[in-house]
Amino acid sequence: MQPSSLHPPPSMVGITLDQHVTQQMAMSPGASGHFTSLLYQIALAAKLVDSQVRKAGLANVLGYTGETNVQGEQVQKLDEMANETFLTVMRRGRRVCAIASEELETAVLVDGTGRYAVTMDPLDGSSNIDVNVSIGTIFGIYRRKSDPHTSPTEADLLQPGRDLRAAGYIIYGSSTMLVYSTGPKFGVHGFTLDPTIGEFFLSHENLQVPRRGSTYSVNEGNSARWQDSTRRWVEYVKTEHKESNRPYGGRYVGTLVADAHRTLLKGGIFAYPADKKSPQGKLRLMYEANPFAFLFEAAGGRAIDGRRRILDIEPEALHQRTPLILGSVEDVADFERFVAEAP
Repeated sequence: MQPSSLHPPPSMVGITLDQHVTQQMAMSPGASGHFTSLLYQIALAAKLVDSQVRKAGLANVLGYTGETNVQGEQVQKLDEMANETFLTVMRRGRRVCAIASEELETAVLVDGTGRYAVTMDPLDGSSNIDVNVSIGTIFGIYRRKSDPHTSPTEADLLQPGRDLRAAGYIIYGSSTMLVYSTGPKFGVHGFTLDPTIGEFFLSHENLQVPRRGSTYSVNEGNSARWQDSTRRWVEYVKTEHKESNRPYGGRYVGTLVADAHRTLLKGGIFAYPADKKSPQGKLRLMYEANPFAFLFEAAGGRAIDGRRRILDIEPEALHQRTPLILGSVEDVADFERFVAEAP
């Protein structure tokens, strides 16, 4: 007798990341194991970075290196360490052909027949490192476009977000979590690291963004530079209206991973809109906006630049910037309405 379709499948909470990835591979016809191997490598690098983050104050890895990265930002010692760790692990794993990192001006093109291209922010939240606020790693995985028997090119990385094969992030906070998705069909899942045995266990299964939340997250220190539509939207979410559960509570950490993680779990909206100082936006499309847009859509949320779907933006450069508004579908629709009504 076939089980009733009315009954949900049994929960897999408590299984390891390796077991979960293997089960997903079994549900993917034609899977070769290359993609699974790459996810294992990312998890391994995350554990290595986590071990350094946990003892940062004791191991002389806090503070600046004295260098400035391609973004014009001062490089933290932990930035450099995380970047080198992920690069080294993925190069040795031989599953990638190209890697784009926030810390590097140009792409790392890897010799060999790797089938995937990876974009990453190895340590998001640099400004919060020294004050012990949550930081994280963001990654996106694309299928290689070039022939595996030829040399990879930057074009293997410059793909729109809709072509992502997987995306995820690691948040190093009160606990360390790895959250990833391979698309809406397979859902978004979160794994918590047990530091005593060094293993990620499934703790947040099939994450779904609530259709509406009760918090907004935006850097109000930029309000003098905001467009009128942004200013009117903020006044709207702060105005009392019991039927729509307003006013919303303000929550802003200043680490994208932390703010997006909270929004993914609790709903609401995160916004880093264009302003007079950054008319093209502040966040990076390839390794910040695209991975989170992919995750939020897979979890039933939305992500736009104000008018366009983030995943439909055609990239022109590795370090291209974009406005980013993501969160619950109804909350993002509210923001979108204010932009549409602007002259």
